[in-house]
Parts: sequence; structure tokens; C-alpha cells
Amino acid sequence: MCKSVLVEEKFHELEEFINELPDKKGALIEVLHKAQHIFGYLPEEVQQFVAEKLNVPASKVYGVVSFYSYFTTTPRGEYVVNICMGTACFVRGAANVLAEFEKQIGVKVGQTTADGKFTVEVLRCVGACGLAPVVTINDRVYGHVTPNDVKKILAEYQD
Repeated sequence: MCKSVLVEEKFHELEEFINELPDKKGALIEVLHKAQHIFGYLPEEVQQFVAEKLNVPASKVYGVVSFYSYFTTTPRGEYVVNICMGTACFVRGAANVLAEFEKQIGVKVGQTTADGKFTVEVLRCVGACGLAPVVTINDRVYGHVTPNDVKKILAEYQD
């Protein structure tokens, strides 16, 4: 299937979601979450589309996207590896865990592998301090992670 047809289908899916909302006023964050789920990120053309469909200024959409760290304007990998750097995680060795993920994956924080498989990010707190240091990969949470665990964790995501 042609790439432009796939993109068109994604815009159609987002439009259907917006049209089914009972009240579009105040739905900006909900719509942006859905848009990021559909597209994987929020490029300018998606932000403009959301602004038009919700009848809000594009500057407001951009303001929300740039304010919340959950939203991204650049493509992320299939697997987003988040290492918590909150106080509990940091004092229990999260910096060493991060360094090992960067070494094993071959990219630094904020970067995505050339094959689009992994993105490495850091978080300030995931609210699981009892499991420190914590790593999340997409929706999966790993607790008490050590640098020695990294290779085994990444093996779960190899084809």
C-alpha cells in the first residue's frame, strides 16, 4: 500500500475520533493523545489538522504539544526505552543503567536508532520509587534494574 494512502487513512481515523466526541470544547489533550497514538508523533501537519478540526488556534495546539513532555514532534522508535532519573532511581544507580542502555542500543538520550526500533529517553519520576531504579519500555515496567539486566531486557525486543 502506498505511503500517502496510509497517511490518509491515519488522518481519516483521527477525524472520525474527533467527530465522535460529544463535546469538542476542552478535548484538545485527549485528541492529541489519540493523534500521537495513531501517528506515533505530532508533526506540524497533524497539529494543524487538529487545530482546524477543533477550531482552535494552531499556536494553542503547539503550546500544549511543547509544554507536555509526553508529546513529541519527532518520530520515536517502535520501542521507547525510558529510564527514570527521579531521586530514588538516581541514587540507586539509574545513571549507570542509562549508560548501559545507550551502549547496548548505540544511541544517546533523545535519539532513535537508524532502523527505527529503539528510542532512549529519560523521565523524572514514574511513581514507582519502591522499584528503583525503574525502566519502562512502551507500557512495560522493569524494576530494580541493574546494568547487568540491560542485555537480557533488550533481548525481549529482538525479532
